[in-house]
Amino acid sequence: MDTSSPDDIEDCSTKLTVDVWLKRVERRRQLAYASEYDFCSDQPMNDEALAKRGSWTGRYDFLLSLLGYSVGLGNVWRFPYLCYSNGGGAFLIPFTVMLVIAGLPLMFMELSLAQYVGLGPAILFKRLAPISEGIGYGMILVSGMVMLYYNVIIAWTVFYMVVSFEDPLPWRGCQHEWATVNCFSYEEEDNCLATNRSYYMANCMSREQYRLLNVTLRTPRKPPAEEFFKNYFLQISAGIEETGKINQRLAICLLVAWAIVFLCLSRGVKSSGKVVYFTALFPYVVLAALFIRGLTLPGAYDGILYYVRPDWDKLRTAQIWGDAAVQIFFALSPAWGGLLTLASYNRFDNNCYRDAIVVAISNILTSFFAGFVIFAIIGFLAHELDTSVDSVIDQGAGLAFVVFPELVGKLQMPRLWSVLFFFMLLTLGLDSQFTLMETVVTAVLDTFPALRRRKIAVVAGVSIVGYLGGLIFVTNSGMYWFQLFDKYAANWSVLLIAIAECILVGWVYGCERFISNIEEMLGKRSKWFHRFWVTVWKYITPAMLLFILCFNWLQYKPVAYGRYIYPNWADVFGWIIALAPFGIAVIVAVKNMSTSSSPFAWQTIRKLLQPSSEWKPSQPRLASEMAYENSNGIEL
Repeated sequence: MDTSSPDDIEDCSTKLTVDVWLKRVERRRQLAYASEYDFCSDQPMNDEALAKRGSWTGRYDFLLSLLGYSVGLGNVWRFPYLCYSNGGGAFLIPFTVMLVIAGLPLMFMELSLAQYVGLGPAILFKRLAPISEGIGYGMILVSGMVMLYYNVIIAWTVFYMVVSFEDPLPWRGCQHEWATVNCFSYEEEDNCLATNRSYYMANCMSREQYRLLNVTLRTPRKPPAEEFFKNYFLQISAGIEETGKINQRLAICLLVAWAIVFLCLSRGVKSSGKVVYFTALFPYVVLAALFIRGLTLPGAYDGILYYVRPDWDKLRTAQIWGDAAVQIFFALSPAWGGLLTLASYNRFDNNCYRDAIVVAISNILTSFFAGFVIFAIIGFLAHELDTSVDSVIDQGAGLAFVVFPELVGKLQMPRLWSVLFFFMLLTLGLDSQFTLMETVVTAVLDTFPALRRRKIAVVAGVSIVGYLGGLIFVTNSGMYWFQLFDKYAANWSVLLIAIAECILVGWVYGCERFISNIEEMLGKRSKWFHRFWVTVWKYITPAMLLFILCFNWLQYKPVAYGRYIYPNWADVFGWIIALAPFGIAVIVAVKNMSTSSSPFAWQTIRKLLQPSSEWKPSQPRLASEMAYENSNGIEL
């Protein structure tokens, strides 16, 4: 809590000359705020923020953390597929439009909100408008659920990176216990020589023999990497209802993943802010290396052509605009609480407007560049398999843990490329996991400030709970649970929360008032700045979010994994996961209204929609002035 008071202002003013006092009042009038100026102190933030919450220690800590959070696995294993399936290069037009009217406005709004008050989502919305307190809790629940299964991906990359040092790579060839009769490969082995590019299976069949068998049995062929991933690595069961036992191999990898996250976050943003200098930048080094290598491979240009060839007719369909809106929304991850958490550790005068633009543009450029890398490699794989690109392309885990492992076996120095690729996935995943974890930890520390002295213990506790909660994903049915959470955990509630956030800031708190707060941090802005953001935050972005929500509902299909159809109870559970975060926001709002002496009366609702007395900027001078104005009913 800020220790400033109106009396402090009066005591401080007596120590100043009249000229100095008038100059500082004039600075206040001109909105030319400089954070190093305070009535009695030169601190850029209040004592609570500096001494207890902590802050970024380096100039680029926040920017790189924000970049690492926004640029994640989806840029590598989802965007290229969406671009390919939605008109190639034409997809960039709706993607950019959605970036400007949906992604960037929400990012800038959340960064500005949290930076202004120096608080995370658990407390911020309670002070902004008590009726909206549950919005922060809903965001934290979203981050908590995603945190559980997201670290499982990191565990997978840890395993694959370790076994990539083996010679030969463990997923090469079909002569293994985990290979079924459907295993299908080009490889040469001692007992089964493949000449003239003839195929063989686990029982050493030629191409013609396999063709005849396939006609008879209708058995689909599967590459060794897919059989290795499902049968050996995941040991996947027949369905979500067959839990089986915990995969000890995966459980150990998950423990290692949580240990890495704990060590990197043990000192809060002071430690994670340094780690991101490597984890946020290293993926670009690997992507550049893979791109250069990919261009030298036969078939690479065919793959790239598949990727970028524009289909302008697709722009007339709702599908391409819906996919672009969904992708940009989930790429920048607003309404998850992560953006608010990262910005809450900023200096009061940090240029979050510039940071939002830099990260948004970096996100779209990274996504597009990653598509070149992936499709150059897929084009080579299609060339090697003597098949079309569209029969090889995949997204999600299929791309990372099936297609690419199958590919590296055909490259020179396969172990090197395999290690680099999975290490890149590891760093991409860690950046996002850091913020998800920090969101939950910050919520605990903001809610219970006494625990800030024991932050390491809190981080350890959250890590232990996260590990235990993640064990369901390393059972024999773990992949089915993973797909269920991945589809529902950050879906409709996130969109509903984002819409509520826009209404809260744009209409309830007021856009003009909010822009005035932004100018207190960044300095006076142009009339164009005012008009643009008022229009976007009040009308365009909420309308676009509503479009995305309706598009998601219209395109809804029950979750499936390959040919496996989930039982009805699993789909119901998915809906509960999807709506629980927003449900919490509604329940808390009703609770706050019902505790009043006149529950649900307009006067009660109106009061709960007003900022609380604790709503104040993190800059101590401005907080003191606000307290002085409120207590005396005057404006400086």
